[in-house]
Amino acid sequence: MVTLVPQLSARTHLASPVDVRTHGEYRPRTPVAFTGRITADGDFTARPFRYHVYGGRFCPWTHRLAITRELAGLHDIVTMSYVDNQRDGRGWAFRALNGPDPVNGFTLLSEAYEATVEGFGGHAGVPALWDRFTTRVVSNDPAAIGIDLATRFRHLASAPVETYPPALRDEIDELDRWLRPAVNQGVDAAAGDGQARAALLGAFERLDARLSGEDYLVGGVLTEADIRLWVTLVRYDAGPNATRAINPGLHVYPNLWRYARALYRLPAFRDTTDFAAFTRPGAALPNWN
Repeated sequence: MVTLVPQLSARTHLASPVDVRTHGEYRPRTPVAFTGRITADGDFTARPFRYHVYGGRFCPWTHRLAITRELAGLHDIVTMSYVDNQRDGRGWAFRALNGPDPVNGFTLLSEAYEATVEGFGGHAGVPALWDRFTTRVVSNDPAAIGIDLATRFRHLASAPVETYPPALRDEIDELDRWLRPAVNQGVDAAAGDGQARAALLGAFERLDARLSGEDYLVGGVLTEADIRLWVTLVRYDAGPNATRAINPGLHVYPNLWRYARALYRLPAFRDTTDFAAFTRPGAALPNWN
């Protein structure tokens, strides 16, 4: 396969450093859902080098897509770049840490959203799937993007891992219905909210029991269920539980900890993980190696 190298636009430049005094703190804005899907015969079809993922290394939802992209064999088919890890009132931006925007030369991620919707004033979040053909954001729904990356490009990829197999989809989706609120969405509140903490630790106990003697969550194979859970597990003791305000650490669940470290040994998981992007100052990291 020929490796396609992104060509930088003549407009490519980097944003100035984060400056809260000048631009203020970032204020929450109304989320806007872009829900386009990759289909066989619709507006957005699978083509080599047509799509680009804008993401953030700090973001677990982006991390899901990075892992799926590697497992699906899309490294040279769907490109990916990252915004800076910090922001001010201008929102996410492209700076030297992770390099410039290789597709459009945007300085701020909001420019991609404004190119899609004139006068856009909502939250310009990551991840976002960009279409080079129509020059617009297709989707900012990480679950839908992940499924499309896992399933829609298989005929273009070399030796892809099938992480969303038809026979296991119902079980994967059912698992997500209780893991998403309790773990993926509830983990950040768990240190200060007793109800969220109880739900999170209860989920960890169930997962620890489920993984007794098992290497994966569903069907004995690596699936999207594992990817969705793991990006929260790898951030747990580095971020939400950095001060051990929730519990002593992930290691108190031996099966869950064994499972998490085994996944980290896989290149798609290890090589897409940037601990510096999400580790809080002073956090004591467990030994992932």
